[in-house]
Amino acid sequence: MKRLLPALGFFLLITVLLQVLVKTNIIAESLIPSPEAVVKTLIELKADYVTSFLQTFKNTLLGWILSILIGTALAIGFSLSSLLKRAILPFAVFFQTVPIIAVAPLLVIYFGFGAPTVIASSFIVSIFPIIANTLMGLESVQSNLLDLFRIYRANAWQILWKLKLPAAYSYIYSGLKISAGLSIIGAIAGEFVAGGGLGAMIDSARTQQRVDIVFGALLLLSTMGLLMIGALTLTHRLIQKRRPYFTGDL
Repeated sequence: MKRLLPALGFFLLITVLLQVLVKTNIIAESLIPSPEAVVKTLIELKADYVTSFLQTFKNTLLGWILSILIGTALAIGFSLSSLLKRAILPFAVFFQTVPIIAVAPLLVIYFGFGAPTVIASSFIVSIFPIIANTLMGLESVQSNLLDLFRIYRANAWQILWKLKLPAAYSYIYSGLKISAGLSIIGAIAGEFVAGGGLGAMIDSARTQQRVDIVFGALLLLSTMGLLMIGALTLTHRLIQKRRPYFTGDL
């Protein structure tokens, strides 16, 4: 809790300062709403916000989980086969360099409006950090440790499970944290074109010039990200508590 106090204190300071600046007309409320106005909007549209939040959260989690499963499997495959790595990895890099907002309309054509497009958008954006970080971790094993396992005639799967994955743990954890935030970005980009969730609320508020609705949605999206990162951090601490040697520092 003590670690959170500086962040909470800074957040309260910014909130109070923003409230004062808006109420004294130093900042126009049509550009940046006061915290009081955002809270009132959250209360007035509580049902819409809750429904949209749950919809976006569900699709984000599904896209993120898919990226974890498929990204980790691909990274393991790349570490075991250089041919597979040379054949597929360039395409993963290609998808990372193409803006998701340019790909999203195609996803609507392929998957239709609604959840499938949002999940696919979240998946595409969040998979590359998992592939890249996991692969980097798997390939960072010290050569003397690999030689030791080979001396004892360990097969490829034993080396992977007992040496490479523990050594790659810190890299995998970093990749998961990066992809968690990106999965939300991908989901919102998908909702801009496919509809539904907080993305649709933001797009609708844009046409109405309701900046208070937009800021309320942004606050909920930040909360979503904090929940995902918090769950990862808690899992990380539990792993370190039960397996203190399982940190990647071999």
